[in-house]
Amino acid sequence: MDIKELINNSKLNISKEKIMFNEPMNKHTTFKIGGPAECLINIDNKEDLKEIIDFAKQNKIEINVIGNGSNILVLDDGIKGITLKIRLDYIEIQKNKQNVHIKLGSGVKNGKIARYFLDNSITGFEELSGIPGTIGGAIIMNAGAYGKEIKDIIEKVKCIDYNGNEIEFLKEDLKFEYRNSFLKNKNFIITEVEMNLKIGNKQEIKNKMDEYLKSRKEKQPTNYPNAGSTFKRGKDFITAKLIDEAGLKGYQIGGACISTKHSGFIVNKGNATAQDVLDLVKYVKETIYEKFEKEIQMEIEIMGQIHQKSN
Repeated sequence: MDIKELINNSKLNISKEKIMFNEPMNKHTTFKIGGPAECLINIDNKEDLKEIIDFAKQNKIEINVIGNGSNILVLDDGIKGITLKIRLDYIEIQKNKQNVHIKLGSGVKNGKIARYFLDNSITGFEELSGIPGTIGGAIIMNAGAYGKEIKDIIEKVKCIDYNGNEIEFLKEDLKFEYRNSFLKNKNFIITEVEMNLKIGNKQEIKNKMDEYLKSRKEKQPTNYPNAGSTFKRGKDFITAKLIDEAGLKGYQIGGACISTKHSGFIVNKGNATAQDVLDLVKYVKETIYEKFEKEIQMEIEIMGQIHQKSN
């Protein structure tokens, strides 16, 4: 019995409007690339999440998790199993003089958080205001910009594991590193984030946000679909600089192209496939190693089953 039959014959309480079968993932990723998810379910409350986790466990179905679909490349064959799109979307604040305690649903988009903080004169998030995606995804990869990372502002993270247990992690438990955390590739789904920030001057907050937004528009390829920075920074080198020096800026395979604005980004120039992106990444890696003997790594995560090409 396939997933559609299993779900349709089940006694799940989750609304059928939240469940989609063979859903094209190019509709759900910022890259606008990706084959169909066998089953995509929108999750906007913890009860549904626990129920689906239990259902998947009983039926031995693989679970995949996405937020807003940034920082991922879904392969052309799509994603097997159940893909959960986390949409826990709420912001709660508690002010005490100059301090603010904040609770965020893990599915809140970072842009929405930034606007809310501006409206409420909350400072400390300005550098991160332009990061695409959700706060949950930002924590998993310890997203950062302009000298600040998510690890610098969070206090606590609440998760549900693949057995349906609710677990709390303090910041020190998460072992944050550059674009990495304890939660990456682990069977935990973030549901809530807590942080403590301060009240600031609203105009100063706006000025900072405007400055970072202007810089991002000038330096990053916001005019084409992309998944954010494609390559990680090296320990002793700047990857984009090496790609520039190798003469690869603007190099294109199929619809995938090294951005002419920022060489650390691969963009979708139109109808790019995941294979185009993978082929381009491979070419860039091989070229950089050949010219500089430096190994570069992808920052974006691959979702789906990679099939080896036959010669």
